[in-house]
Amino acid sequence: MRTITLHDTRTGKVRALEPAEPGKVRIYACGPTVYGRAHVGNARPFVVFMLLKRFLVHEGYEVTLVSNITDVNDKIYAAAQKQGVRSDLLAAEMAAAYIADTDRLELGRPDYEPLASETIEEIVALIERLVQRGHAYAVEGDVYFDVRSYPEYGQISHQDVEQMDQGEGVEGAERKRDPLDFAVWKRQKPEEDTAWDSPWGRGRPGWHIECSAMAELLLGLEFEIHGGGSDLIFPHHENEAAQTAAARDAPLARLWVHNGMVQLDATKMAKSVGNVFVLGDALDRYGRDAVIMYFCEGHYHQPMEFNETRLSEAAARVRGIREAARRLVPGASPEWSEPLRERFFDALAANFNTPQALAAVSGWVREANRSDPGSVGSADLGEMLGVLGLENLLEEEQATVPAEVLGLLQQRERARSSRNFAESDRLRDELRERGWEVRDGPGGPELVPLDQRG
Repeated sequence: MRTITLHDTRTGKVRALEPAEPGKVRIYACGPTVYGRAHVGNARPFVVFMLLKRFLVHEGYEVTLVSNITDVNDKIYAAAQKQGVRSDLLAAEMAAAYIADTDRLELGRPDYEPLASETIEEIVALIERLVQRGHAYAVEGDVYFDVRSYPEYGQISHQDVEQMDQGEGVEGAERKRDPLDFAVWKRQKPEEDTAWDSPWGRGRPGWHIECSAMAELLLGLEFEIHGGGSDLIFPHHENEAAQTAAARDAPLARLWVHNGMVQLDATKMAKSVGNVFVLGDALDRYGRDAVIMYFCEGHYHQPMEFNETRLSEAAARVRGIREAARRLVPGASPEWSEPLRERFFDALAANFNTPQALAAVSGWVREANRSDPGSVGSADLGEMLGVLGLENLLEEEQATVPAEVLGLLQQRERARSSRNFAESDRLRDELRERGWEVRDGPGGPELVPLDQRG
């Protein structure tokens, strides 16, 4: 096995992956809070950790990946109240939509996708443990974690404790012993329609305690990788780490691995901000292969800009690989292939550097294009693309464009040339009704069948 390294937020260093049990890796990746449709930013951690699992499996590890769905949260109550629907029904609808949208990425599912609403018993037990050990206290139906009772608080985010803000606003301020303390259980408010019984009265869990309980339930303690977006470092992951260590005298995870945010105009993409590009729309417009390629073109640890240029470049790269693949034959790859294959997997082993891995793929494609047609076996390329979830680029596209569809495309191009954009949009919609998507790129428009987008 290669030595695999990842960036660990707690230490601020790139560290080696050292499983507690040889050959087995446990990963917990924080999933979405389901109060609206998933956007491209929500998809990034899903793609990063599903692909990381693929790579680890390729390297011979037995991997268990858990990615939760937060279906009990202040944002869900607020969104439901605004829409005039029950919070549990909204959460169930949006959870189903999230699964449907991410299914379209065709990367499979995590091994477990627990719901906070189905883990209440374990959450309550963990809170009771914190209270018994003097790390949490109950006040008028609320329960708060006593931050100053845990001296190592701040080890994940590396912030000055005196400067921290839990982001809870004025809620419960008069009941807290210290403004820094945060809620692990919240008493039911009159406007909240979903709640559970507890030793402290009817209410529901705070956000941070949910993940601590779900992760421990399914993976135990000191599991290998805790992942999620960098926006979760504080307060969410800081509080997760503190709660578990205070309750169990053991760390929750060995490595804390964070992906950078997806940005629109240099601002984090977020439903709360309103600058979102819905995942389903991105898949409709660009296809799953281009969306996955887009994510692979950026290093997981760095932020990414989401724009037309980046997606068009990703789509062009997909087309280039697919075109090269048409010239390949089944079977073993040529002698020049092995160094590029090793460079690919070495790049992934070194802090999961997908841009460097793609550079090796590009080198492979260039060499294949220089070779005699039909003389290059596809085995190594297929192995590399499979780890990135792009193995279908080796499949031959069978679509034949009907004459009437080509005619509509020509009419659309004439409408665009004359700047009749209303007619151009109408013709695009008509093409979609006939089962074809138009993609405009530097090389002109491309027709892609809706059931073979890539």
